[in-house]
Amino acid sequence: LSADDEWNLQQEKMYKMHRGHESMHVEMILIFLCTLVIAQIVLVQWRQRHGPSYNLVTLLQMWVVPLYFTIKLYWWRFLSMWGMFSAITSYILFRATRKPLSGRTPRLVYKWFLLIYKLSYAFGVVGYLAIMFTMCGFNLFFKIKARDSMDFGIVSLFYGLYYGVMGRDFAEICSDYMASTIGFYSMSGMPTRSLGDNVCAVCGQKIIVELDEEGLIENTYQLSCNHVFHEFCIRGWCIVGKKQTCPYCKEKVDLKRMINNPWERTHFLYGQILDWLRYLVAWQPVVIGIVQGINYSLGLE
Repeated sequence: LSADDEWNLQQEKMYKMHRGHESMHVEMILIFLCTLVIAQIVLVQWRQRHGPSYNLVTLLQMWVVPLYFTIKLYWWRFLSMWGMFSAITSYILFRATRKPLSGRTPRLVYKWFLLIYKLSYAFGVVGYLAIMFTMCGFNLFFKIKARDSMDFGIVSLFYGLYYGVMGRDFAEICSDYMASTIGFYSMSGMPTRSLGDNVCAVCGQKIIVELDEEGLIENTYQLSCNHVFHEFCIRGWCIVGKKQTCPYCKEKVDLKRMINNPWERTHFLYGQILDWLRYLVAWQPVVIGIVQGINYSLGLE
């Protein structure tokens, strides 16, 4: 049989199997909707009352759940990239949690996660454009099959969104560990030691480039609280690590003063999209698994 005939045969078998089970299907839909609402309420309350534990469990699920499906479906390309990302990120996390903290570690950490952030953003944009071009029929101008171009767009979009979520979460964990280890920042209370005039409060290294000078590799930023930081450090702290307070004095950061390029304003909307995707990838399979367990216990199929 051809692919279309085999698909039609499967649909016909499925229709015959479920014929006359409309009431059971309605019951299954109601169970799914009720479970979805209850799970959403529980997750919101958990996040509000115990944010750190919620973020940690969500991160672990984001890391493990796709691995299960890739092994089951033999997606070796994603599995190889996942292994490389996990190995490097584990080494970065190991360096960030060492005591005493090496002076080179903060820059290594922030550069790695800034690289992941930019690559994931680029993959997401390319994947989205590929999907839109395929839906509009532009793939015909390049003599590319619609299935191939759509597969490329979906894979690129998935890679961008998935590693964007993972990178942001791991960056926040590393930033918390490093900031508390360096000693300029504490989760509660005043800083443990004073900050010098030419020292970055994130990495603890000296600031060489002046505020009005153009650096060869990176520039120097000054927040509204007048504290000065390296470009990579403060961008990693505020954007990648989702910190919107000064690493030293905890004053609210005016991010508009940091962002002069209008194209970079999409970073914050992209961050909100990643937070929304985190629920779909990490918790939606759990909700579906609970629904399947309820249906199985009640004899519904």
